[in-house]
Amino acid sequence: MNLSWLLETDSKSLRSMNGSRRNSGSSLVSSSSASSNLSHLEEDSWIMWGRIVNEWEDVRKKKEKHLKDLVRRGIPHHFRAIVWQLLCSAQNMPIKDQYSDLLKMTSPCEKLIRRDIARTYPEHEFFKEKDSLGQEVLFNVMKAYSLVDREVGYCQGSAFIVGLLLMQMPEEEAFCVFFKLMQEYRLRELFKPSMAELGLCMYQFESMIQEQLPELYVHFQAQSFHTSMYASSWFLTIFLTSFPLPFATRIFDIFMCEGLEIVFRVGLAILQMNQAELIQLDMEGMLQHFQRVIPHQFDSGPDKVIQAAYQVKYNAKKMKKLEKEYTTIKTKELEEQVEIKRLRTENRLLKQRIDTLEKESASLADRLIQGQVTRAQEAEENYLVKREVATLKQQCEEASAQLEQAKKTIRQLQQQSQAKGPSQFSEESVLQLERELVQARLKDAESQCALKEMQDKILEMEKRNSSLPDDTNVARLQEELIGVKLREAEAVTGLKELKQQVRNLEEHWQRHLARTAGRWKDGHKRNTLSELQDELMSVRLREAEAQAELRETRQRMLELETQNQIHSNQLRRAEQESRCLQERVQALTSQNKDMHVQLQEIKRKQAEIECKSKEEVMAVRLREADNIAAMAELQQHISELEIQKEEGKVQGQLNHTDSSQYIRDLKDQIEELKHEICCLKGQRGLPSQPTFDGIHIVNHYTGGVDDAYRSSDDDGAAPPQQRGRRLIRLHPALGDSDSEEDGETLRLTVPQNNHKSTTV
Repeated sequence: MNLSWLLETDSKSLRSMNGSRRNSGSSLVSSSSASSNLSHLEEDSWIMWGRIVNEWEDVRKKKEKHLKDLVRRGIPHHFRAIVWQLLCSAQNMPIKDQYSDLLKMTSPCEKLIRRDIARTYPEHEFFKEKDSLGQEVLFNVMKAYSLVDREVGYCQGSAFIVGLLLMQMPEEEAFCVFFKLMQEYRLRELFKPSMAELGLCMYQFESMIQEQLPELYVHFQAQSFHTSMYASSWFLTIFLTSFPLPFATRIFDIFMCEGLEIVFRVGLAILQMNQAELIQLDMEGMLQHFQRVIPHQFDSGPDKVIQAAYQVKYNAKKMKKLEKEYTTIKTKELEEQVEIKRLRTENRLLKQRIDTLEKESASLADRLIQGQVTRAQEAEENYLVKREVATLKQQCEEASAQLEQAKKTIRQLQQQSQAKGPSQFSEESVLQLERELVQARLKDAESQCALKEMQDKILEMEKRNSSLPDDTNVARLQEELIGVKLREAEAVTGLKELKQQVRNLEEHWQRHLARTAGRWKDGHKRNTLSELQDELMSVRLREAEAQAELRETRQRMLELETQNQIHSNQLRRAEQESRCLQERVQALTSQNKDMHVQLQEIKRKQAEIECKSKEEVMAVRLREADNIAAMAELQQHISELEIQKEEGKVQGQLNHTDSSQYIRDLKDQIEELKHEICCLKGQRGLPSQPTFDGIHIVNHYTGGVDDAYRSSDDDGAAPPQQRGRRLIRLHPALGDSDSEEDGETLRLTVPQNNHKSTTV
């Protein structure tokens, strides 16, 4: 490395100051300030830093202390770019060749970077204009690093560091330097999303304040003024956002050489210089003091602060020890957070279990109440149905009694008709009786239909009633409800115990924090006691964890027992319902068989009755036809005899002896015929029972024939014209006869089997 390379680098810086940043220019120092610095730059400083740059490796190895002193006095502006690269070994990095390719890619953090660019050095000439060259190169560097280190991506404070680098060097070199700072100067850990390194820095810085500035530490604690409220920006931006740029640039020179140690030193020095004022202020006043007063205290230059910073006691071993303590504390906090999270999860699960049990309890209570209400309603409906059935039964019995009475009346009328003869049984009375019988049958059928409907309704009600829980099922549901209530009470008790345990853990944690704070103050005297207390705390935590697991196991066992009991009850109820259904099926099957047998028997009887009725009707018709035919023959014979008698009387040719003998013979024959007619009339007295098919036989007979016989016995008491003028008519449908006189001729109309009339 030679002076020509230094001059080439300086020439790039001078060109950037003149505004010709065509390819990668990014120098942010104006030409006027550069010329002023050049005019005041001493020749020996130029020669000395030039020699250091040319002989960097030897100076870094052999004269490191001298190099640190020179850096603490300040690096000349024109040498900052090369010296910063040499201090962090960022020259000739392979990642520099990837920079142009990275700019062509798309980063997920581009929107955030664009949003924060306007907030980075808003009053600086190079960055204040929107879409200026400074904002563009700043965007390029931040975008390229967000693509290289995707875990960190982009953090707002890092833009100020990149902006300071761009004020001194081109963007490719600034990217390389920033990459080195992030990887080797603890900045990457500071800018990670968890910011764990920032918490460590705050812990170490607070420990230094407690040790070296105890009064100020006590005041901060009394005012609840935490270190992160004022010092977090110091570590994240290396004082770039809290102090003027020349002051921050000098601190950044030392940071490039010594790392974060300078931030601890300068921060503690600032607190020492402002301790008297800060003790007099409250929290709001201290915030105002840090934001408005302290930044303007060093406008004259940072030499006084830097000199005071190196008078601050800084022990690297003590810082390592504090780092281990912080790691242990964070580990314990993490474990306790895990334990608290687990307890909260268990608490949430217990609450959910309690809610579930409450819902189950409410559901069981609702089911019980609904079942009782439904049973009451069904009992009321059952009572009403029974009343209706009783009423229908009574109506059915009344209808049956009326039917029996009607049948009895019919039988009586039939008997009377048989006793009195066929002439006294009129057709109108038979039709009236038929109508009454039909009405009685209709009423009986309606009663049977209503009775069947009521029986079906009773079966349906019994079915619905059997589906309802009986007294034993209600008792079981009540037992289940009591068991659920007991388990709910146990769960609530367990929840209360867990809450008490959480409160105890929180109290132990607070006491542990207090002991830890006291340990920071007292030093090494109570280390052994603190370790024992830590072990005791760990044992208590393990004990609490074991108790929680035991309770969880018990809770699970109770849940399993509850599920087992519920399943057993459900199985028992299902078996009972199955047995009830089987019994009902058997009863219905037997009832169906009986009804089927009864139906077959009724059909058989009905068929027999119909056949018997048809046979009786046919027999009655046959006998009546035979009787009518016999009577017609006899009447015809009588008529012939009467004609012969009349002819004998008219002619008057017989003698007295022969005529008397002939008359006596005729009288004997007439007596015999009368006797036969009486016998036929005695045989003709058949029962006249009405049938159900509407077939009725009605016969009316008159005594015209007897009158004819009587007129023939009078021996001429009447004139021959009147005695011989008789007309007898017989009708097959009505069976009546009437006579009329018609001169000397006697006509007898006799019905035949073919419904034709014969006239004599």
